[in-house]
Amino acid sequence: MLLKENIPFAYVFGKIKYELIWISAYAIAIAVVHHNFNIINISIPIAIPAILGTVISLLLGFRSNQAYERWWEARIIWGAIVNDSRTLTRQLLTFTAFEGETPEEVISFRERFVRRQIAWCYALGQSLRKLQPMHGLDRLISQRELDYISRYDNKPVALLELHARDLDYALKQGWINRYQQIELDRTFTRLCDSMGKGERIKNTIFPATYSLYIHLTLNLFILLLPFGLIEFFGIIEVPLVVAIASSFLLIEKMAIHLQDPFENKPTDTPVTAIARTIERDLKQILQDWQVPESQPAEKFYIL
Repeated sequence: MLLKENIPFAYVFGKIKYELIWISAYAIAIAVVHHNFNIINISIPIAIPAILGTVISLLLGFRSNQAYERWWEARIIWGAIVNDSRTLTRQLLTFTAFEGETPEEVISFRERFVRRQIAWCYALGQSLRKLQPMHGLDRLISQRELDYISRYDNKPVALLELHARDLDYALKQGWINRYQQIELDRTFTRLCDSMGKGERIKNTIFPATYSLYIHLTLNLFILLLPFGLIEFFGIIEVPLVVAIASSFLLIEKMAIHLQDPFENKPTDTPVTAIARTIERDLKQILQDWQVPESQPAEKFYIL
């Protein structure tokens, strides 16, 4: 993901470099024709491109706002995934707490569950980006679980299904009670809701006709702009046209990049970085709870 302190200048203008080449050549050609052939009627009133530019500004502003809302909603969804993953781990560890020594099977159950939740976060991010969702999961879950989820088209759904099976097993073993199962299941539901919201953004494309109409209108504006400036500025209209066109083109490109927050681009929602944060936090929480009884961790009580 791009950070504000290290966005390279070449990256920004590299997105419109071919458009700038053609616009520069076009503006120079208009200036040469006007200067060498002294064609007076080549100019048009500046009000024409000015009015058209105002309309395009409003349309681009609306589109940029809608694109940012999609990007921001994606970030909110992944913020909820962070919170629910921490909540799920806390619930699991506190609900399966024992007065005396914790059975080895429960310790193994906790670790398997937490590591699978971490795997779910990575798999969901990769799935939304249309990448291989099982890549790297072998370090988090067992081969048996990998074989199970490989049968599913939607790998995150399969991982949640394994969560549900383990939850049912814990209930039957008496490690949790019915009320605790309900609370854990509610957390599963919130995770499933977040997954569905992310898939909705991914699978709902921005209206193509809306983008096409704005792009065509923007091209018309750029074509008319040199004719409106040539009479007043002469050859100076070339850098002016390039500068004005660059502003509009960059705003259009920004909206295009923001409208698809799961396209594996630098402007994406940073799902992999968020998943790493979840992995770090969940492993630290798990490690603190897995301290052997011979070396008990410091306990805190409300007085």
